[in-house]
Amino acid sequence: MATWAEDEIGRKWDRCFTDAIFKFGGGILLGGVFSLFFFKRRKWPIITGGGFGLGMAYANCQEDLNSTIRRQKSRECSKPDKEKPAEEKKSS
Repeated sequence: MATWAEDEIGRKWDRCFTDAIFKFGGGILLGGVFSLFFFKRRKWPIITGGGFGLGMAYANCQEDLNSTIRRQKSRECSKPDKEKPAEEKKSS
């Protein structure tokens, strides 16, 4: 069964959003734990953890989507070489 490029990119976007939600939530959770136990309930570890999670998700999405685009470009047919003009054919 053939898959359309739009369907494949759509599935990858869905995975990216899911990955971002999980990593953002995990970063907030980990930052909350550090804030609670080590930093006297400050906000910055929570914000930093969420930022790290979103950054990791962004990097994964970028690599995933770029690999799809690179693979599609390599499928394009190349144009056939034009024949050499008659003058060049005589000299060779």
